[in-house]
Amino acid sequence: MNEPSLVPFGPMRPAAHVGRKRRATRRRRPRPTIDIRIDCPLWDKERDAKALLRRAINAAASAAASSGGEVSVVLADDAAVRKLNRTWRHRDAPTNVLSFPAHAARGDGQQPRFLGDIVIAYETAAREAGSARKSLAQHLAHLAVHGFLHLVGYDHQTDDEAAAMERIETLILARLDVPDPYRAQGSAADL
Repeated sequence: MNEPSLVPFGPMRPAAHVGRKRRATRRRRPRPTIDIRIDCPLWDKERDAKALLRRAINAAASAAASSGGEVSVVLADDAAVRKLNRTWRHRDAPTNVLSFPAHAARGDGQQPRFLGDIVIAYETAAREAGSARKSLAQHLAHLAVHGFLHLVGYDHQTDDEAAAMERIETLILARLDVPDPYRAQGSAADL
């Protein structure tokens, strides 16, 4: 008479990987799709701007555990950003970066397909980079990271929010070999 098997799914077989290290399989989150439009000819001389923006946003998406989605980036001038700032924030002045989150319904637990828009002003960004004695590329990376974090829910309205946003920005920028932008400056509330 045959004894019943104690292994519910058939006879036990020796594992083929015993004694060998298994390669850790790390699932990669889908990267966001990034559409970049240059609306100001001053950005044309920054030949690596698009590649830098993609690297910065992908690094921010990875650190913020954002999965996929689409992001639109517009490289504009101060006049265009001033108009947007006046219309949407009621501040009649240019600023370095504006973010417009999509705010889509998330009832199914998924992020919206379109995350939002980031608009960066050339003259303000270049002036700030010069004042801080850093390259425009470093400042552009920071503005892209900062703008993306706003799209996925980070903010700096309170001191605690600003401190949390500064911490994650600093970590992301370090991965991009960009020095800590807050070391000898103000806080995220200044951006």
